[in-house]
Amino acid sequence: MEEKYRQDSALTNPFYDPYRVLTKIYAEGAHLKIALAETDLEELHRARTVKTVYGVLENDGYLSLCIKTFAPKSPKQPVRILLKIALYFLVFLKKPRYMVTDTAVDLLKKMGKGGMAGFVNAFLRNFDETKVLLPTGDEGLSVKYNFPLFAVQKLKEQYGERAEKIMAARSHGVSVRFVRGEENYLGRPHETTPFEHLFLFPNFIRDDGFFAGDYTFQSVGSVAICSVVEPCERLLDACAAPGGKSVLLAEKCARVTASELHPHRVSLIESYVSRMGVENVTAVEGDSTLFRPEWEEKFDGVLCDVPCSGLGTVAENPDLPLRKTEKDFESLQKTQLAIVRNCSRYVKKGGALYYSTCSVLEEENDGVVGAFLRGHTEFIAEEADCPLAHEKTAYGLQFLPDTAFGAGFYVAKLRRV
Repeated sequence: MEEKYRQDSALTNPFYDPYRVLTKIYAEGAHLKIALAETDLEELHRARTVKTVYGVLENDGYLSLCIKTFAPKSPKQPVRILLKIALYFLVFLKKPRYMVTDTAVDLLKKMGKGGMAGFVNAFLRNFDETKVLLPTGDEGLSVKYNFPLFAVQKLKEQYGERAEKIMAARSHGVSVRFVRGEENYLGRPHETTPFEHLFLFPNFIRDDGFFAGDYTFQSVGSVAICSVVEPCERLLDACAAPGGKSVLLAEKCARVTASELHPHRVSLIESYVSRMGVENVTAVEGDSTLFRPEWEEKFDGVLCDVPCSGLGTVAENPDLPLRKTEKDFESLQKTQLAIVRNCSRYVKKGGALYYSTCSVLEEENDGVVGAFLRGHTEFIAEEADCPLAHEKTAYGLQFLPDTAFGAGFYVAKLRRV
């Protein structure tokens, strides 16, 4: 039934492809970028679909509040997903109510869910944006900016009045790092960054140049972290997937070992390395919390870009708040400290240890580095610098979304003395 509808009518219903992607995210727990990549989208309107999916997720809290306000009983998940798409078109894209309503009802009927058409029709015709009232205080900020409530409270504690600017920051577009041929792409609208060959585009659809290794998609944060790493003979990238930092660092380090916990993520690194034509990166499988005697004091530099809450990247990954709880956050810090403690044993005397996250919370950043240094007096914090706007902290550099192109991340450079 669904395949027939796809063949016959997908071109005429702008809700269909967003519905398929969002169902994978909401109902199956898929990550946004994976759901987009693994869904066979109608190419003519791919940009519209991507914009809709991101828009719904960026406003998930508000759209859920809209449904709660006008639905006396919470509808089942398929209908909730469709209502969120319809409300996004109505409230944020300012599309005519009759068009939104007819499109939603049409989709329900053609997917064999016509029994809910009457409810959806009545809901959308009765919906009144002026009657949707945001909660006050921190809960209202959580709804407005799509941040978990616990994160809103922590941001306010740590950043005061700046917290709202951090939450309000939006992504500046698709970040593309060129190896060659950038002049062929810079005729289209773009934004420059402080880094050579790295540009931000409002939209960028990959072409043959991607598969030829002429360019890759790499975030500003990833490139900024690499800029802090000094050239060396032998580098370990301890949490390396999908491989972007390993490949970039291979330009200034003679040999790079890229380690990852799971075999499928090791394969991601190998694929990335192969596509970019890099020959001095070796991908290996390994748990960065467990000691490998053969690596003891063998590396001039070790980069620990540890698993983290990702709360600095909500603008780029608006599905992230759907999966983050305060309990998850607390358990992460133990893993972060375990990784940096273990990997510090791989650093030669005089070598450098780098600790990084894509978080804006002190507990994951200076908090972890401080705890590490108190137990490892053979390391000292060394001053680092970066051309991208940042705040200097007790031990490292904190980049914040309102001044770093919508991204928040952290890096500290430690020296084994």
